[in-house]
Amino acid sequence: MIEQQESATAKLCAFARAWHAIHDREKIFDDDLAFDLMGRAEYDAAYETVSRGFGLSETPFSREDTEQIIAEYIAPIPLSRIHFAEHRLHDFAAKYGSIQYVICGAGSDTFLFRNDDPAIGIFEIDHPDTQRYKLERIRQLEWNIRPNVHFVPVDFERQRMTEQLLNAGFDPQKPSFFSILGVTYYLTLDVFSETLRQIAALSAAGSAVVFDYPMKTGSFPARVQRLEQITAALGEHMRGGYDYNEVSRALYALGFQIDTYLSPEQVQAEYFSGRTDRMKAFENVSLLSAIYTAGYNFE
Repeated sequence: MIEQQESATAKLCAFARAWHAIHDREKIFDDDLAFDLMGRAEYDAAYETVSRGFGLSETPFSREDTEQIIAEYIAPIPLSRIHFAEHRLHDFAAKYGSIQYVICGAGSDTFLFRNDDPAIGIFEIDHPDTQRYKLERIRQLEWNIRPNVHFVPVDFERQRMTEQLLNAGFDPQKPSFFSILGVTYYLTLDVFSETLRQIAALSAAGSAVVFDYPMKTGSFPARVQRLEQITAALGEHMRGGYDYNEVSRALYALGFQIDTYLSPEQVQAEYFSGRTDRMKAFENVSLLSAIYTAGYNFE
């Protein structure tokens, strides 16, 4: 199951979106609200974490080296996956009109403020502590929360996501789009499949799920191993990744059909080709969307 509290890596992903929006001319995903929602203090703290080698260095890196670490290790994954997810969300909304968008582990996601389509009902799922922090930050900023936004606190040790969503007004008969970004790195496929099972149980035929995942097999450069070391230094240990065939089988068993799959090479071509900086796709990260076709018995 997803167990999302406000983690160090989640804060770094929010920082990556803010940094990219402020500093990079060649935009992969331009989240112009990321910095404001994060706030100067959290932003500076995240920069300091990178500058000091994620807690492993007493002496800060130079500004140039720190920016290179951000571009090489921190920014590529969160920027490409949010572009992938929201592009498919846009197509999904254009197809169905009135839909529900469920953001699993929403954290500092800013879609609820960037979205101007009232036909998209937004359900943000997160750990109660993380959600309280976000709501307090929104109150401090005096930003208005639209009526089509629903905050769904879920303590995954004690509550089921399905029950909490239904209690928040989620309609299982309505076309729904689920995003689960940045989660699979820390879960075995068996555990992640339980989350997919709950999504399937809530989904009307035609609903979609989008997620990113690390590949289990392949000849990967040192950058991949270094990222695993970075997350471990932050207290979050990656679990080794999945094989495409086993992901496909797990989805099919639950009534999903893969409609879009981007291999690492395709992610590079789609989002990073032609860049004049040194930012590039991670060599082991794939992006995937699948459509629920129904037919699974959840009893």
